[in-house]
Amino acid sequence: MAKTQRAAYAGETAGGKVTQVETYGIEQIPEKDRNASAFDLFRVSFGGANTFATAFLGAFPILFGLSFWQGLAATLTGLVIGALLLAPMAVFGPTNGTNNAVSSSAHLGVHGRIVGSFLSLLTATAFFSISVWSSGDALVGGLNRLVGVPQDMGSFAVAYGLFGALVLVVCIYGFRFMLLVNKIAVVAATLLFVVGFIAFGGDLDLNFAGAFGTGLDGLGVEGFIPAFIGAALIVMSNPISFGAFLGDWARYIPTATPKRKVIGAAFLAQVATLVPFVFGLATASIIATKAPEFMDPAAPNYVGGLLAVSPAWYFIPLCAIALIGGMSTGASSLYGTGLDFSSVFPRFNRVQATVFIGLLAIAFIFIGRFAFNLVQSISTFATLIVTCTAPWMVVMIIGFITRRGWYDADALQVFNRRQTGGRYWFNHGWNLRGMLSWLVSAAAGLSLVNMPGQFQGPLGNLAGGVDISLPASLVLAAVLYIGLLWLFPEPRAVFPAAGPRWVPSRETPVAPLKDSAGNTVPATAGPGSAEQEQAELVAQP
Repeated sequence: MAKTQRAAYAGETAGGKVTQVETYGIEQIPEKDRNASAFDLFRVSFGGANTFATAFLGAFPILFGLSFWQGLAATLTGLVIGALLLAPMAVFGPTNGTNNAVSSSAHLGVHGRIVGSFLSLLTATAFFSISVWSSGDALVGGLNRLVGVPQDMGSFAVAYGLFGALVLVVCIYGFRFMLLVNKIAVVAATLLFVVGFIAFGGDLDLNFAGAFGTGLDGLGVEGFIPAFIGAALIVMSNPISFGAFLGDWARYIPTATPKRKVIGAAFLAQVATLVPFVFGLATASIIATKAPEFMDPAAPNYVGGLLAVSPAWYFIPLCAIALIGGMSTGASSLYGTGLDFSSVFPRFNRVQATVFIGLLAIAFIFIGRFAFNLVQSISTFATLIVTCTAPWMVVMIIGFITRRGWYDADALQVFNRRQTGGRYWFNHGWNLRGMLSWLVSAAAGLSLVNMPGQFQGPLGNLAGGVDISLPASLVLAAVLYIGLLWLFPEPRAVFPAAGPRWVPSRETPVAPLKDSAGNTVPATAGPGSAEQEQAELVAQP
C-alpha cells in the first residue's frame, strides 16, 4: 500500500495526474482519494517555511541585542514551544477529511467556524505577501550584484509579478502539484542554505557578544530578559502561524494513519526550520559586525545586509533560494486562501476562489509595496493575526481531547450546504463556550502586544516592556474554555459512545437538520451516526 501511494504521488493518483486541476474543495475528501502520507505533510510544512522570510525572523535575536549563543537559545526555546503547540492541529485533517476551519464547527458552532476561515484567510494572505516581497527583493538584489540589473520599481514589479503568477498557477492546479513543488524545494533550498553556511563560515564569529555579553553572564544585565523573551516569542509565532491552515494539507492523509505519525510530522517539520532560522541568526551576526547600518532595529534591512556581506560566488545560490523559497512559501500560503474563501462563500468552488483571492492578493502586493509602502505594516499585521490565532488553536486542541478525537464529519458540512441544525448547531449555530473563550483571549492578547515603533496595546507595558501577548492569550484561552465546559456542559450528542473526557455533558435534543427552504433533511447513516460511533472508537488515539 505504501509503495502504491508513493507511486501515485510521483505521477498519478486516484484523482488523476499531478498536473490535473484539483476539484475537491472543503467537502470531505473520500478515503479512496486520500493518498498522502505523514511524510508528505512534513515536506509541505517544512517547504512552506524553508525560505528567506524565516531567515529574516532568525535575525531578530541579533536585532534585539543578543549574542549568537543567547540568540540560539532563544531560537530553540521559541521554536520547540511553538512546534509543540502546533503539532496537535495536524490531526483534524485526517480525522475529518477537510480543513481546520471547517473542523472548528465542532467547537465554535456551525456559524462560529467563520472565525477560523477568516483567521486562515488573513494569515495566509499576509504571509504570501511577506514571502513575495522578501523573495523578490532578494532576487533583484542578487541579480543587481551579479549582472547589474537595476534596483528600481520596474525590476521589483517584474520580480513580484513573476512570483505571484507562478504561485497562482501552482495553487490553481492544487495540492498534488504543490506537493511536487515542495518535494523539490525542501531538498534544493536546504542544500542551498547549507552552501550558505560554507559561504559565510569564514566570517562567522561564534563569540559574537551583542549587548548582553556572550552567554549566561547576560542574565544579570538589565534588559536581557525582555530581549530574550521577545526574540523567543517572535520565533514561536512562526510555527503558530501554520495552525489555521495545517488541515489544508493534512486532509489528504487517510483516516487510519496513526495520530502520532501525523503529529510527529508536523512537529519535525518545524524543528527542521532550524536550518533557515540559524542561517538568519548567523548571517545577522556577521552583518551586525561588517555592515551594522543594515541592522538598525528601527528599520532593519536583512536582505540588503546579506547581499552586502555575501561573497560574489554566492549570489547565484541566493537568487535560487529566493526563487525556490518564494514559490514554496507562496504556494503553501495562497493555496489555503482559496480553500478558506470557498469555505465562507460555498458558491465558489476551489479553483474560482483561488483565482479570485489570488488576483486580489497579487494586487495587494503591488499596491502595498509601491503605493503605501506597507512592508513593515504587513509584518506587524501578521504578528497580530498570530496573536488571535493562538487562542483559537487552544480551543481546538482542548476540544479534540474532551471529544476523544471523535467527530461527525457529515455534520461539519452543514454550513457549506446552506443547512441548519445537526450536532454542532448549539445556540443558533454558535457554541458560546468556544466563541467567548476565543474572543476574550484574543482581545486580551491584542491589548498586551508590545511592539515598539509598530503597535502597542493599552496593556503593553504591563510586564515591564516584555511582550507577553502570546503566552497570556494561550493560558487564558485554556482556563476560560475548560471553565466554561464545566459550568455549561456541552450536549451529549457531540461526544462519542464512550462519553466526554475530563468534562461533564448534558442530555439535550439535537436540532433537526433542515435545508435552506426549511424542509427537514433525513438523517444519514454516514460518519458520526449512532451505527458508526463504536467503529470510530476503535480508531481513537
